[in-house]
Amino acid sequence: MQQKTITTDILDIAYREYGAPDGWTCIMGHGFPYDANAYAETAPILAEAGARVLVPWLRGYGPTRFRFAETLRSGEQAALGADLLAFMDALGIRRAVVGGHDWGGRAACVVSALYPERVVGLVSGNSYNIQNIALAMEPASPPEEAAFWYQYLFHNERGRRALQRNRRGFARQLWTMWSPKWVFDDATFETSAVSFDNPDFVDVVIHSYRHRYALVAGDPAYAGIEAKLAAQPTIRVPTIAIDGDSDGVNSGTAHHARKFDGFFERRVFTDAGHNLPQERPAEWAQAVVDVRKAAAS
Repeated sequence: MQQKTITTDILDIAYREYGAPDGWTCIMGHGFPYDANAYAETAPILAEAGARVLVPWLRGYGPTRFRFAETLRSGEQAALGADLLAFMDALGIRRAVVGGHDWGGRAACVVSALYPERVVGLVSGNSYNIQNIALAMEPASPPEEAAFWYQYLFHNERGRRALQRNRRGFARQLWTMWSPKWVFDDATFETSAVSFDNPDFVDVVIHSYRHRYALVAGDPAYAGIEAKLAAQPTIRVPTIAIDGDSDGVNSGTAHHARKFDGFFERRVFTDAGHNLPQERPAEWAQAVVDVRKAAAS
């Protein structure tokens, strides 16, 4: 494994690279509040299967940095997708298997939906992760609303101050609630928690959870992408979607199947929560291998 940095138009993106440089390329994205360590066990398995595995830290996480002070610290879905595409361009990657969970899964879905010519296949935690912002104010069921408590807290300044003062406390609370059957130790948590010390972490997170409810404007640079995502485009690349049967924040995505056209398979990981690649590294790696085979068949 090597840690490297690549420069795009607005970011210096830090990433880990595993496997042979001439292997088949796959790019795996982490979510909130996780980091590149979510793939610390998955990536070596994929490297053994012949892959060149790239795991970037998202904007606002770990060693990844914005290049310019004036750039809006946006966490909107279009920005995440644009970052993934810019990462591929900067590395000269024409096509890749892409995947991720939570925010990383959203970025992978955005690129798969809007730039399918760049994607060999998709592995997506919680299936279709593209937000329907136009319907953001439609209420969900009471259990679902209860699970979204952190999002509503982040909508006001009390939430911003709370996250700023206790990043680790919030992250650990969410890890525990979202993956109730995952037994992780202090060292595992702290290995990822240092990524939340990024100076832009709070701004990016707060913007993300306000933008998804249309409470703040997005970055004008991504308005064109957001307009396309508002149409809720179908994903037409080969896809394996994954849920955990013990996910404390997502109640399941079987109903998302209609958003995919072509090869689509949904898998459910037993006793797994929200952090799917870190909780079930071998099974996640197998899904990546399998979607590549499906794309080639």
